[in-house]
Amino acid sequence: MSSKIEQIITEIEEYIDNCKFQPLSTSKIIVNKDDIDELLAELRLRTPDEIRKYQKIIANKDAILNDAKERSESMIAEATAHINQLVSEHEIMQKAYSEANQVLEQAQQQAQDILNNATSEANDLRTRAMQYTDDILSNVQSILSTGMDSFENAQSQMMTALNSSLNVVVESRKELNGQDAVEEPSNEEGEDDITVDLL
Repeated sequence: MSSKIEQIITEIEEYIDNCKFQPLSTSKIIVNKDDIDELLAELRLRTPDEIRKYQKIIANKDAILNDAKERSESMIAEATAHINQLVSEHEIMQKAYSEANQVLEQAQQQAQDILNNATSEANDLRTRAMQYTDDILSNVQSILSTGMDSFENAQSQMMTALNSSLNVVVESRKELNGQDAVEEPSNEEGEDDITVDLL
């Protein structure tokens, strides 16, 4: 079963795929600001909930270990009480010591087994929860990186087209005026930002 974050990411991807391209462009799309804001707000809202859910799974490790500790302590206490009862009966002293040591040894072994199993289970839960959370965050990172790369490519293509058009204008003015050279407009401020039109 997919998480709510994964569902929202899928919705964002489908929304972007269904957006129309701007006229005369194959890279810029027309985005409805309210729609994309709503999807991003939902993603921001759901992300902490998902992370808290898996933090809770990780926190269950302590609960598992505490429960195992309580069970082992209870077993040892019962074994100790049994030892005391046997030892107090003088007529069966030797038998009591032998049985008591056997019971105590079994209790300690069972307690150790419980602790080992609980530790292994808790570590496994923690590892899976951390991996799942990291996979979700990696998916979000990939989407954001791809969007940034697409924006930079579109900006570069636009500047190339503008420079080409500028060169045509300059050459046309030269031919029109019969001059050897016309000062080209400078662009000291660098490339203009290319923005996605929002409805």
